[in-house]
Amino acid sequence: MYPVYDDDAALLLSLTVAAKRRPAALDEIITALAMAQHGEIPAKSKLVDAFARMGVCGLIAEAAGGYTLSAEAQAMMTGQRAKDDSATRLAHLKQQLSNFEPKVKHPSIQVTQEQLLAAIQSYRAAQHSHQGKNVQTDKPKSKSSWIPTKDLVQGKQHLSSKRRKP
Repeated sequence: MYPVYDDDAALLLSLTVAAKRRPAALDEIITALAMAQHGEIPAKSKLVDAFARMGVCGLIAEAAGGYTLSAEAQAMMTGQRAKDDSATRLAHLKQQLSNFEPKVKHPSIQVTQEQLLAAIQSYRAAQHSHQGKNVQTDKPKSKSSWIPTKDLVQGKQHLSSKRRKP
């Protein structure tokens, strides 16, 4: 495959995350793309071209109203190390894409700029609705189940008044 664009590698990396268990919708792909690139989203025209290129190469397929990686792309992604950061993964993926030769020409995937604009706007609206909070963090534990670490280390536990002996 020649030439290799940054957006192609970022799109494949985001689809790896977004379409892990089922085909991903465009808004899920945009969210994963923003997470992979530290909040940066490529231009809509570049994403339309990336979808078309990856579809023609047979690395992305449409399925059940969403998009997923093909078997060839999944095989390409199995070589990624889990400990690498996004920049290292993108560089490694670009190297793999430069060595990739499609066997058969597939139909291109048609994603319109209007569809991408709607997905980007829903992503940005979700970011503003959470007021900068990370929505993927664990919920804080309630005060009633919280035991100070110092008391745990010393073997002291807070017991209810019914269990205490006078």
